Amino acid sequence: MRNRPMTILETYEAMHAGSRAWAAKAVGVFPSGVTHDARAFQPFPIYVERALGPRKWDVDGNEYVDYIGGHGALLLGHNRPEVMAAVRGALERGTHFGSSHDLEVLWGQQVIDMVPCGERVRFTSSGTEATMMALRLARAYTGREKVVKFDEHFHGWHDIVVGRLGPDDARPHAVGVPDAFYDSLTIVQPDDVEGLRAALAGREVAAVICEPTGAHWGTHPMSPGYLHTIRELTRETGTLFIMDEVITGFRMSPGGAQQRYDVMPDLTSLAKIVAGGLPGGCVTGRGEIVDYLELREEDADWNARQRISHQGTFNANPASAAAGLAALRLIAEGDECAKADAAAAALVHGLNDLFARESVPGGAWATSSMWHMNLGTTLSRPSDVEWDAAEEPEGIAPALFRPLRWALYNHGVDLMGNGGMVSSSHGEREVADTVAAFAAAIADLRADGALG
Repeated sequence: MRNRPMTILETYEAMHAGSRAWAAKAVGVFPSGVTHDARAFQPFPIYVERALGPRKWDVDGNEYVDYIGGHGALLLGHNRPEVMAAVRGALERGTHFGSSHDLEVLWGQQVIDMVPCGERVRFTSSGTEATMMALRLARAYTGREKVVKFDEHFHGWHDIVVGRLGPDDARPHAVGVPDAFYDSLTIVQPDDVEGLRAALAGREVAAVICEPTGAHWGTHPMSPGYLHTIRELTRETGTLFIMDEVITGFRMSPGGAQQRYDVMPDLTSLAKIVAGGLPGGCVTGRGEIVDYLELREEDADWNARQRISHQGTFNANPASAAAGLAALRLIAEGDECAKADAAAAALVHGLNDLFARESVPGGAWATSSMWHMNLGTTLSRPSDVEWDAAEEPEGIAPALFRPLRWALYNHGVDLMGNGGMVSSSHGEREVADTVAAFAAAIADLRADGALG
């Protein structure tokens, strides 16, 4: 006979028996039982059955306010009716023609119309492919091999961009990638003007690539003013500036971070929102660079020795093209970005008021509709919404990460990392439910002795 309340973990296990059963099957199929590193979770992840708007439901019938949002792909929320209607119409025509079609042209023109640097565009099937293509275009156009990226900035999982610096490493490395591969990669600390200047001084760098809001969609904020420094220094040294807007594109404004911060890159990699929640990505930017993909009928030497070959079975497939076109038109013509930003700001204010009231060591902040938090830290909270402290954010203390996630799952909230993505479908009810879930989770953490 139980003579004590259930712990957070015991409650999580009791509420998610169906998910545990599916996870037990999955470990025999997938490494770690998952199909994306970020979905790995102990003792087992939740398994979702359906979603609508800002919410989703798991196989055990539990309801959640969703802050993963398709890993940032769903600015419009789950199953936006206009997007779903467009996809259904496309599917009735066929899933794959192996030929050109009208929707890809309309979709591509919509990208060019919305993205400030966009003059030409080429579609891919993912953000990883988009950044890979952007770097290859930069090398072909400049005739240079070297690349500069910033510490912890994420640009997909292809070989060069997964290079990382360890605490005592002088050069990048990554398991599974030959060491010599990183002869062409330099990693600079964000906001380091002189470090970047030195890296570009030899005029051997093809491109500088960055996340415009800082590493991991703003978990480690980077000054917007530094983007202007990158633009200035790359222009001076004949280096291309690639702004990786796979996450920020069409979210921070209809034209992305480059429109919001008034910085014009040479190339931009896009994915997630660009395909309306279906698989898809693209590179857009200066026509003279993107045209290194061009086949020239009367120039055999160009075709054989200079142009970049590019294939991809599912590039601009009809379903993704239809979803992307519908989503981008809604964003261009409405106030979807502003709605999402407002909901994120309301959530940050609500959480910070709660943390202050309950003397919780931590705080929340947001950049546009992407929010984050510190927990188990003495760092100050922002004066408003965006991070404005001199110190680097610390995120969630490692010892609190799983217990907090368990507790929030138990009370109906699903985070992405140390925060999440807000959609235009999130409203006052979702903000209130989230703050209430955090209040309950804080009480549970304290009852378990995990939080002071």
